[in-house]
Amino acid sequence: MSTGPSGTNLEGEAPVAESVVETDEATITDDAELERTLGIVGGLAIGIGTMIGAGIFVFPGLAGAEVGTAATASFAVSGVVALLVALPTSELATAMPKSGGGYYFISRGLGTLAGTVVGLSLWLGLVFATAFYLVGLGFYALDALALVGIGVGANPGGIVSALAVVAGIGFTVLNVTGTENAAKLQNGIVALLLSMLVAFLALGLFDVLGVTGAAPSGGTEADRWAALPILSTAALVFTSYLGFAQVATVAGEIKRPGRNLPLAMIGSVLIVTVMYVVTIFVATSVFDRTQLGTFGETAMVEIGRELLGLPGAFVIVVGGLLATMSSANASILSTSRAIYGVSKDALLPRWASRINLRYGTPHVALGMAGGPVIVLAATREVQLLAEVASFLHLIMYGLICVALVAIRRDEPEWYEPEFRVPGGPVIPVVGAVASFGLIAFMDPASIVVGGFVILATAGWYLYYARDVTLRGAL
Repeated sequence: MSTGPSGTNLEGEAPVAESVVETDEATITDDAELERTLGIVGGLAIGIGTMIGAGIFVFPGLAGAEVGTAATASFAVSGVVALLVALPTSELATAMPKSGGGYYFISRGLGTLAGTVVGLSLWLGLVFATAFYLVGLGFYALDALALVGIGVGANPGGIVSALAVVAGIGFTVLNVTGTENAAKLQNGIVALLLSMLVAFLALGLFDVLGVTGAAPSGGTEADRWAALPILSTAALVFTSYLGFAQVATVAGEIKRPGRNLPLAMIGSVLIVTVMYVVTIFVATSVFDRTQLGTFGETAMVEIGRELLGLPGAFVIVVGGLLATMSSANASILSTSRAIYGVSKDALLPRWASRINLRYGTPHVALGMAGGPVIVLAATREVQLLAEVASFLHLIMYGLICVALVAIRRDEPEWYEPEFRVPGGPVIPVVGAVASFGLIAFMDPASIVVGGFVILATAGWYLYYARDVTLRGAL
């Protein structure tokens, strides 16, 4: 086993070695001293805040149109897959509390090739996810204009693309000018969004259960309660669960990580799964498959209108704007950090990790994140963008589980996790099979695009970084 990074890339650049010292009060690296200030509530806030976003406002119309009320099972399946990955990720994070999350675990557990594929795929996967969120933002902005009586003419699709592109530019610039600015916006959005969602879902649930309203009209025989359509829809909506692993990236700042980290990661997945299932239950109880398909990406606006009239539609439009903004902003930030991490490891040119002297942010990485996002957002291909993002993340999640099995098999001296997944290899093996297996139920076009990305990243490694070996690679 390698005990330190070695080798150079095509440009003669070597990985940046960094030592880590763990104490009960802080995680100390060459670059910074991170105080352990986050408790279970702080960890849950990060996990929930990164997952409750565009999916809850964009997917009810798309998923409900596919399988009707059976979409509740699709969201539950995706939640179970996320849980199976959350446990192995928790163990790895307590042993390797490093920025980079899944990329770092895989590169140190399965070697540089797997790390390059995952690191670059994570970058591109987040690009596709961010473009999906921005398109959703464009659709909700269009509905907001309609609510205030502003018409958009005969080309609403072009307006959606223009709004998505402008928003992408805006969030990229915001992140370049300082992480603190982006973080303040993010925290405010998440707090307001959760308050609105809990109140709306409570009222909606009472209504569709007949406590406060008439009998619902949704949930007809057109619902597709069969394994194949449910799993296909689960593969589509898995994008909604992409944020839980972000908790692992702050492992060095969590108090009592052996206890709080797995609780935060698993708890956030459970809470978000319940919220998604309730949302889709309310949506598919109010309208049937055909109606939801007609409403499309902004079906939740019509659900709000049906339940609470114009005020309900207004609440959902505002919530949808906040959710898509939150998801897009967080994803652009995460994308840039993924690029920064692989560049520090010499898998991309070192210039990609340059820091802006004025703002202290990785401005080159942010440009490499925002540029492709803006191009993809202009396409408005909502389902393709969502599924390719899911494909690339499912590859990473499956490999995280494989990395845990590989590291446990060799038990290197540097591997000392504070939390261990119970049951031996059973959970990580099932997690890997579930992650890779869900890919089989995706649309063939999404699999082709995702497969091309995987092959391209592997080719980049062979061309650019085949001589690089990362510390701890087994």
